[in-house]
Amino acid sequence: MHVLVLGSGVIGVTSAYYLARLGHQVTVVDRQPAPALETSFGNAGQASFAMSSPWGAPGIPAKAAKWLLQRHAPLKIQPSLDPAMLRFMIRMYANCTPERYAINKERMLRVAEHSRICLDEIRSATGIDYEGRQRGLLQLFRDDAQVEAAAKDMRVLEECGLRHRLLSEAQCVEVEPALARVPGKFRAGLHMPDDQTGDCYLFTTRLAEYCVERYGVEFRFGVAVRGLERDGDRIGGVITDQGRLSADAYVLALGSYSPLVAKSVDIQLPIYPVKGYSLTLPVTDEQGAPQSTVMDERFKVAITRFNDRIRVGGTAELAAFDLGLPAKRRQTLEMVVGDVFPSGGDLDRATFWSGLRPMTPDSTPLIGATPYANLWLNTGHGTLGWTMSCGSGHLLAELVEGRAPSIDTAGLDLSRYRAA
Repeated sequence: MHVLVLGSGVIGVTSAYYLARLGHQVTVVDRQPAPALETSFGNAGQASFAMSSPWGAPGIPAKAAKWLLQRHAPLKIQPSLDPAMLRFMIRMYANCTPERYAINKERMLRVAEHSRICLDEIRSATGIDYEGRQRGLLQLFRDDAQVEAAAKDMRVLEECGLRHRLLSEAQCVEVEPALARVPGKFRAGLHMPDDQTGDCYLFTTRLAEYCVERYGVEFRFGVAVRGLERDGDRIGGVITDQGRLSADAYVLALGSYSPLVAKSVDIQLPIYPVKGYSLTLPVTDEQGAPQSTVMDERFKVAITRFNDRIRVGGTAELAAFDLGLPAKRRQTLEMVVGDVFPSGGDLDRATFWSGLRPMTPDSTPLIGATPYANLWLNTGHGTLGWTMSCGSGHLLAELVEGRAPSIDTAGLDLSRYRAA
């Protein structure tokens, strides 16, 4: 079967890998000149399997109101009358109950844990190097309230059988020795030893190369997808700026741009672009730099170690498709990394980047079937595209192939919104 994958970010490329491994002819189409040049390019770098949590949570509406008045808040909203933004905010608010939070977190952890297994298998099978580390993730708490709030997440982790450990300040230093240089800043930490790190851009580009060399996957770059063409209850083709493309099956993996394409065949995808920012700076002091990923819970900023670089990622901004780089957002990232690892890297040589995370109101991706028999979704992963990519690609390929899926798919496809 010939499968056309729309999008060459980490979700599209992992989908292509697993589809090709099953023996399908795969073509990947993207408007960019190479893979992983949009959201997959400069993300925070952590594959945070156990840290996969919904944005919609009890207490978030009240916190969001306070954040709007804070300079270094994790959430920013550009004033707008955009109806799509308003719909997204209303739907996310509806998910801020204890019941919805528990349901959504279980779904996310289900995909994330499967993805951890799949990433380990890909690394072993392909041998690709993406500056990956398997040293866990440390979530740092600056006050007792944050420690108490983490209790409900720890209960869910226990129910799902995911390893975790609440650490004292001294124990946090044992995990991340450079924290000894900033005594008294943190009360405790939650360590997830099975979480990982790595450069998503390197992973995606090198997996794409492997797909070409090992399985003959075709990548067609510089081709902008304009819409889909229906043929009864099936998709007949894809309309691009370079003409019509056709295949036996189609996978929509265009991230934040997926709703624009799906709309052409009357599919409404509840996805909104949530802007994020990152800094990448060279390591200048090995002893003063992180060894894996540290998440500052107060500011929701992740600090991740690559080989000789530090990646700092954070901020959620509702700003439609704006990719501007305001100095204020950079200042927040600089403030956090300077506060936690003051001697680890050179901020004067840092590069600043922004990308659009494709968020659903319940933070759970859309993986699976659509009303069209040969159109499949693998999109809406929000901040967890890198984390969930391998498991999502594996699951998607199983569904397209008609195989029994490796994990429970309940609540993962578009039907959960049609039923709402």
